[in-house]
Amino acid sequence: MKLATLRSSRPDGQLVVVSSATDRCVSAGRIAPTLQAALDDWDMAAPALEQLGAQLDAGAIAGQPFDPAAALAPLPRAFQWIDGSGYMSHLERVRSLKGSKDAELQSVRPLLYQGGSDSLSAPTAPILVTADDLALDFEAEVAVITGPVPMGATREQASAAIRLITICNDVSLRKLVADDLQNGFGFFHSKPSTSFAPIVISPGSLGSAWRDNRLHLPVRIEVNGTLYGQPNAGIGVHFDFADLIVEASRTRALGAGTIVGGGTVSNAHDETLPIKRDNIGFACIAEARTAEKAKYGRARTPFLKSGDRVKIGAIGAGGEAVFGFIDQPVTVLPR
Repeated sequence: MKLATLRSSRPDGQLVVVSSATDRCVSAGRIAPTLQAALDDWDMAAPALEQLGAQLDAGAIAGQPFDPAAALAPLPRAFQWIDGSGYMSHLERVRSLKGSKDAELQSVRPLLYQGGSDSLSAPTAPILVTADDLALDFEAEVAVITGPVPMGATREQASAAIRLITICNDVSLRKLVADDLQNGFGFFHSKPSTSFAPIVISPGSLGSAWRDNRLHLPVRIEVNGTLYGQPNAGIGVHFDFADLIVEASRTRALGAGTIVGGGTVSNAHDETLPIKRDNIGFACIAEARTAEKAKYGRARTPFLKSGDRVKIGAIGAGGEAVFGFIDQPVTVLPR
């Protein structure tokens, strides 16, 4: 089952079912007007959405062309957005950054932060910043959307609560990270709106690409048309999504529609940029710069600037972007 949210006159958009070929879609309004409404009544909505998708694939319903540019974030505003730290190689690379602390590098229990979820960005919406000198970075991640999770959930309960999977760009302003961590309560100004791919997919519809509570696909990142990285999201996972959900529910229940990010996808290697076609590369600039400092004594790769474009997609066996692409230009707002 593939779902998306199209732009409409309502802030939460219009839920549609997308065909298996990702070329057509049909309104799900008779079942649930929005994705959140479907999540709130999942036991009833999910079978009906599956059936609608089967009818669309069989040609029993004409539907309409699916245009990713018309898509909002699957949940344009969510009750909760929690980002975790599933990849130790990412933490090991960025621990030297200003504002990071060795004590924060934990291998026993995952780190979590609660991001802003009132306004999540569409896959083609520009990355908006107020200045060009904030060390703008992208972070390519896998994310899941859950049903209700009880406080103190077991791994089995956490795994069963995963309703849908997608990818996201957890945008960071590296220049503001140190101030947030040292002088505040954690990430706030350094974490602007997170953007999401246009399509969410149920675990069963991903087949072997979803197993062991993780996505086994490479996540390809291009900056201005140049390959930046293609780490495999299923490799080097220290904490899977069941682990992250268990930790998130340790002292609280999670409501239906909670989004949980797996952290910047990261595979261990000793490469630096530019990378060759078959190399792994990086899913954020901070990692690339840290590798350069270790090898050359200084960072050479710049952070994003106005006019740059970031493209992120999880690539299937046939070369397709399974969830569609996040494809965003950088725009500096006039003062």
